[in-house]
Amino acid sequence: MSLLEASFAVLCALTAVAVGLGFVAQNQSKAAKERETKGQGVHFLFRKTDLEHASPNAQTLFAAQGSSTDWDRLRAGLSMRFPNLPDQNRLDGTQSQTFRAASPDDHAVIQIRKEDDMVRLTIEDSAKPCPTKTHSIRSMEAELGALRSVTVGAPYPIWMEDREGNIGWRNKAYEDLRAETSADNTDEIPLFDMRTHALTTGTTDRLSVRNHQAKTEHWFNVTATEASGSTVYHAVNINAVIEAEAAQRNFVQTLVKTFAQLSIGLAIFDRSGQLALFNPAIVDLTDLPAEFLSARPDLLSFFDRLRDNRVMPEPKNYRTWRQDILDVIAAATNDCYQETWSLDTGHTYRVIGRPHPDGAVAFLIEDITAEVAMTRNFRAELELVQSLMDTFEDALAVFSSSGVLTFCNAAYGQLWKIDPESTLVDVTIVDSIKVWQSQCRPDPAWGDMRDFVMKLGERAPWDARVVHLSYGPYIAQVSPIASGATLIRFTETISERATSNAV
Repeated sequence: MSLLEASFAVLCALTAVAVGLGFVAQNQSKAAKERETKGQGVHFLFRKTDLEHASPNAQTLFAAQGSSTDWDRLRAGLSMRFPNLPDQNRLDGTQSQTFRAASPDDHAVIQIRKEDDMVRLTIEDSAKPCPTKTHSIRSMEAELGALRSVTVGAPYPIWMEDREGNIGWRNKAYEDLRAETSADNTDEIPLFDMRTHALTTGTTDRLSVRNHQAKTEHWFNVTATEASGSTVYHAVNINAVIEAEAAQRNFVQTLVKTFAQLSIGLAIFDRSGQLALFNPAIVDLTDLPAEFLSARPDLLSFFDRLRDNRVMPEPKNYRTWRQDILDVIAAATNDCYQETWSLDTGHTYRVIGRPHPDGAVAFLIEDITAEVAMTRNFRAELELVQSLMDTFEDALAVFSSSGVLTFCNAAYGQLWKIDPESTLVDVTIVDSIKVWQSQCRPDPAWGDMRDFVMKLGERAPWDARVVHLSYGPYIAQVSPIASGATLIRFTETISERATSNAV
C-alpha cells in the first residue's frame, strides 16, 4: 500500500472515532439532562400505605413530615395545600385521580395512578426551578391563610401587644367589643390595661370591661402567651360564670339567714371533710367556740372537740375512738346515721347524718330533752292509768272515733280470753264484736254498738243486757267520751246470777 493510501485510511479511522465519541458524548449529555429533569420532579411510589420509592425532591419533602403511616405522613404534609387527598382506607380503591390545589392562584395538581399493585403520586407544578421549594412556600401561604381566618374569626377577643403595651394586632371580636363598650374608639387606648396585671406566659387573670352605655360589665378570663418578643392575649367571656357565682352567693346567704333562725344545729362538711357551713344553733348546742368553727375544722377535729366538751356520749373504748368516728362519718355518707345521745348533763340530743351532693355531709343536732321528758311523763301517766283501771272488776274497752281499740283493762282480757297488746295489727270494733258474739247469745245490741262507735256527731249513752255463755248475764254500758271515742263497759249482774244459781 502506498503512503498516500495509508494516510487516507488513517484519516478515515480518526474521523470515525471522532464521530463515535461525539455521538456518545451527546447521548451522555442527553441522559444527564433527562436524569436531572427527572430528579427535579416530585414522585412517590406506595405499596398500600408504605412508601417504596421517592424521587430526591420527594424524599426531602417527605422527610419533613411526621405521622403514623407513610401515607398519613404525606397527607399531613400536603393537607394545607391539597386538603382533599384520600385517606389510607380509600387508597387501595384509587385508579386514577387528579387533585388541584385549594388556593385559586396555585396551579399545581396531584396525579394519583394505579400501577399494578402499587400507587404512584406525582406533583406537577409549573414553578421553576425547584417544585419542592414552591410547595413549601405554597403550604406556608395556605397555612397562614387558614390561621388568619381562625384568629380573625375567633368568637373571643385576641390581640397582641409589644413590650411598651402598644397593640400591634387584634381580631374582629376585639374590635366588636371595643365598639360595644368604649365611647372612645381610639386604637391607642387598649380595652384591657394589661400593665396593671402581671400576667406571665401561660397565666390567666379575671378582668372586666365596663359598658358605659348599658352600665354593665363584661367579665373575661385573659390568658397571656409569648410570640416573637410580643405578648398575645386571649380573652374568654365568663359572664355566665360570674352570674352563676353571684347566684350561688345569694343562695348561700339566703340559706345562712334561714338556718340562723333554726333551733336545730346544722354543720355541713364539704367533700374534703372540712366544715363549710354552720348556724348559730350549733354553737349554742355544742358549746364549741365560733372561732374554732370559723377556722373550718375537719370532721375528726369537730368530733374530738365534741367529746372534749362532753357533748357526746363517752366512748366505751378510747383505743377505738377514731375508728368509731370514722364509722359515724361513713354511716352519714351512706344516709344511714341517726342516733340519740344521752349526755351526762341530763340533755338528750338527736343526731342525724345525711349525704349532700358533690360528696358533702351534713350533721343535724337537735335538743330533744323536753320531748323525751314529755314522752317519759306521758308513759308514766299511761302506766298509772293502766294500773288504776286494772283495779276495776268491770271489763272496760275504749274505741277511737275511727273504731280502733285504744285501751282495755285486765278484766276485759279475762272476760273475753284475748290480749290485744299481743297482736301487731290494730283491733277494730268489728273484730271485737266478732269475739263478743262468739262467746255470747245472739243479740241485736252488737250491731247497735258497732254503729254507735262509728257514728259522728252528737251521741247519748245507752246500755243493753247481753248473756255470756260462760259467765251469765252482763250489762253493756255504751258511753261517748272525749275526742269522739267510745267507752264500752261490761258489768256483771250479780242478782240475776244468784237467782239463776238458786233455781
